Parts: sequence; C-alpha cells; structure tokens
Amino acid sequence: MTDAAPIAAFLRPSPAILPTPYVEIDEDRLMRNLRGMQERANAAGVVLRPHIKTHKCLAIAGCQLELGAVGVTASKPDEALVFVEAGIPSVTLAYPIVRPEKIDRLIRSAKARGTELLLIAAHEIGIKAIGVAAEAHGVKLGVFLKVDVGLGRVGVKPQDPTAIQLAEKIERHAHLTFAGLLSHAGHSYGSKSLEELSNIAAAEARALLELTRRLRQSGIGAPRISVGATPTCLGAPILEGITEMRPGNYAFLDRTALRLGIATPDDISLSVVATVVAHNDNHFIVDAGSKSLSSDLGAHGSGGSGFGVAVSAEGEGRAAWEVERLSEEHGFVRFLDTPPAIGGRVRIFPNHSCAVVAQFNSVTLRQSDGRAVALRVDARGRQT
Repeated sequence: MTDAAPIAAFLRPSPAILPTPYVEIDEDRLMRNLRGMQERANAAGVVLRPHIKTHKCLAIAGCQLELGAVGVTASKPDEALVFVEAGIPSVTLAYPIVRPEKIDRLIRSAKARGTELLLIAAHEIGIKAIGVAAEAHGVKLGVFLKVDVGLGRVGVKPQDPTAIQLAEKIERHAHLTFAGLLSHAGHSYGSKSLEELSNIAAAEARALLELTRRLRQSGIGAPRISVGATPTCLGAPILEGITEMRPGNYAFLDRTALRLGIATPDDISLSVVATVVAHNDNHFIVDAGSKSLSSDLGAHGSGGSGFGVAVSAEGEGRAAWEVERLSEEHGFVRFLDTPPAIGGRVRIFPNHSCAVVAQFNSVTLRQSDGRAVALRVDARGRQT
C-alpha cells in the first residue's frame, strides 16, 4: 500500500539506533519545504507567518524566521507564550478569546519584550474580553476579525451584516486596533481534486476581498488579509489582494498531503520509526499505536482508510504496508506475503504530522551527514 506512489519514493536511510517509537525529521526535506513556502510567499508578494502548532519547536521556528517569515501563528495562549518568551518578534494567537484572564500572562510577557501580539475575534464577547485585558495592562492590541469561509468552525460569515458591526466595534475601541481579516479554509483538506482545492482558495479570496470592499464603504480599512491552510497555500494560486498566509503543515507534510496531490512521498520530512514486536495471521504488530501516530484520519477529520503507510526501514527490502488499526500502544499493519522480522524496524508516514508531534517531548533531526540530533518540542502540552 503506497497511495499509488512508488515504494522507492518513501525509502530513507536507515534510522538511528534509538528506543522506538520515535519521530524522525529529515533535515534536508524539512529545509526544502521551508524554503519552498517562503519562495511562494515572496513570489506572490505576501508575508509568511507560519503556524507553529505543527512543530511546536523553537529551533524550527528560528529557521522559518531566518528564511524570511515575519512572525508566527499559535493556537493557544500558553503555546504562544513559549514563542513570545523566546523573543519571536510578532505572534498571532489564532484562537477565540472569551475571558480576559485567559491572555493575562501572554499580554504581560509581550508587553515586557515589545512583541507585536495580534488576536482574533468573531463575537462581541471576544472583543470585550480582549479589550478588558488590554486596558488592564495599558496596551493597545491588534485584533483580526475572524471570517468563516466555509469550514464552519469559528468566524463570522463574510456576507453577514454583523461582520461590519464587529469590525466597527474593534476600530472604535480605545485599547484595540483593527488588524484586518483572517480566515482558515480548513475544509480544503476534504478536497477530492486539485481543481476543487483551487476553487476553495479562490472562493476564500473573493469572500475576503468583497468584505474588505464593504468595510471600506463603511470607512474601515483592513490593513491585512490573512489566510492560512497548507492545501490552499501550497496547492493553489495565491491571489492578488491577499497580504499574509499562515500555513503550518507544509514543514513536515504527511499522508493527507499525498491524498490531496500537493506533495510527493519524497517531500514528506516526518516519519515515525517503530519496531515490529509480534505477528499474527493477518497483521504484524508495531510499538506505535494511537499514542504515537494519533488516531486522526487527517486534519479536520478528513482522510481515507488506515492510519499511515509503513515501509521497510532497514536492509534491502522494498515492501510497504498500511497501518490498518490502532490500540493505544500497538499498531496493526496488514501484510499479504511475508511480514518483516520481529525486532526489525519500519518507518511510518502518518496521516497527520501535526497530531503526531503533539505526542512527543522531543523529535530526532536527521542531519545531512547522518547525525541524529534531538530537538525539544518546546510548546508540547500547552493546551490552555
């Protein structure tokens, strides 16, 4: 089972001799992915503010900034705090705030370090909560209006009159500034073709630019138009009028990217190295279960069958199999002919790399010269 790709494209050098399961990041492929997205942003004339929920790692964020990223995007206040305290100059917290105390430490830290801190709101409650927190700390915070362009998660519909009203409330608030519009076309992960993916990206841009036009008619300028989803940023044209993009998964990629057709196996920089611990009639069992691979079928629940592609990690074998099911510490990998030997190792390319990294305190960076270096997952467990 190779998702219709040649097995050879999944093969990598033999992994380091480390206790399994562990996450291996191929440095050459990682840097190629990071450079590629920065070049796409540069060519389109937009700024790149990558979402660090994928890697949660200060070292990788540092690489992204060195290549030209203007800052980072984070999911939760405590996750953002790690990057603010590390000196990242600009951080967007792309998560709705409904209680002012939720961002108390984050604002205090950003103020002390002179960090640009941007937030989102899609409801009066959120605007009020951010405003109360900003006033308490004597700062003025930039707030994006979060726009729901089709995912149906958080955001105001672009055609909803409430959008103008909320933008006006942000604009008029003494302790807030209107940062612009922000969206996440996460429903693009469910695309069945590159054409569908491109149509989603185009519809997102049209909705945001039309709302921008209506805001201008009301006397409100939208300084930034920020979009973020690896499928639309990597697999579709970046349309004129967009000023910023916030992809995250592009750093590692995964089996979902293969399914979408936005990556090849050779682009995937992350894999999980696991050991074969048992055989039965239909499966060989590895020591990587849902607590390593996650049980995610793909971002936002998208995906097909199985939980990853397993390939030979050692020797001359060129076999590949599907991880068919999981228990917490075991993966069941179906085989037809001869399974790999008990004690042998396989490399698993998971459905969703972001969910995998969140399971580990550190990952192993395999450098160009073959050396294995441990990288801390600095923001792991920062869920609040």
